[in-house]
Amino acid sequence: MNTSNEKDPKNQITIALDAMGGDHGTIENIKGAIEAIENDPTLIIALVGDSNEINEELKKYNYSSHKRIQIIPSKGFIKETESPILALKKNPEASIAVATMIVKTQKADALVSMGSTGASMATAAHILGLVEGFERPALGGPILGIAPQTMLIDLGANVDCRPMQLFTFGIIGSVFAKHFWQIENPRVGLLSVGTEDSKGNRQVKETSALLKNSKLNFIGNIEPTDLPKNIAEVVICDGFVGNIVMKLVESLGHSIPNHLEPLLKSKLPQNDIIEIQKKIYSLNTPAETFGGGPLFGVKGLSIVGHGRAKASAIARAINTAKILVEKKFIDNVNKSLNEIK
Repeated sequence: MNTSNEKDPKNQITIALDAMGGDHGTIENIKGAIEAIENDPTLIIALVGDSNEINEELKKYNYSSHKRIQIIPSKGFIKETESPILALKKNPEASIAVATMIVKTQKADALVSMGSTGASMATAAHILGLVEGFERPALGGPILGIAPQTMLIDLGANVDCRPMQLFTFGIIGSVFAKHFWQIENPRVGLLSVGTEDSKGNRQVKETSALLKNSKLNFIGNIEPTDLPKNIAEVVICDGFVGNIVMKLVESLGHSIPNHLEPLLKSKLPQNDIIEIQKKIYSLNTPAETFGGGPLFGVKGLSIVGHGRAKASAIARAINTAKILVEKKFIDNVNKSLNEIK
């Protein structure tokens, strides 16, 4: 077992995984790490957490990639119920802090965590630093499988936003769509209660004015009913609205299949019912497809996933991190920000 925290000299990508983060701790994180690394010979994964706990969990698996798994010791983790800033001051060696520092010191190319979003944001802002023009990190990504190339930003990291913050969300979202989805001129929409310029609160109207006078491909206000229609690659809103919309969509993905099951039982074989249920679930929970999304506006790659994520979603988050490293996402963000300014 390689326990060194030095990057492998070969041309490989190292992902630091917060092995303690999420509802399932090391159990699902390590299972997901092994799934990812066994399917990709270019990956190195640094498992950050309690060394004894990680080693005990690794013993459960028979895998061939021992030399590409590193163990980086840390002390404890930040709980969802804790104040991220206070908890990090109290325990600067928590798993998310150590994982973020590994990226800062370039011993890993990116980090992945299913733990506290607030802790991921706080450590990324403090340790990695913020891109010029950003006051706080932002969180965004697709929320509908029906429209897999429509991202909503912000999804809860910033519940109160000034117009200039929303404007920077448009910039960063456009960079993501251009380099991750290969869309040359991404369309940017502003989420509102109507498509007319006169609709919306003061925040929306002032943001709209900024977007109209920018180099972004701003298509105007869009309504929530437009989200499944693929009319924009980037949809901007504050984190309060974005988080409510995301959680509503996710809840539909969980509840609709259960409501349909009694109706379908008399008409279809059980295997067909399960297939339909899985399809409905996937259309409303695209986070499962990517496993997680990057924190926008920080000088390093930090992928944040859902706390309840299981191994397969964690493996996909690791793969998402690898793709963004290969596409030089952070470099392209900085370049595009300078060009737009």
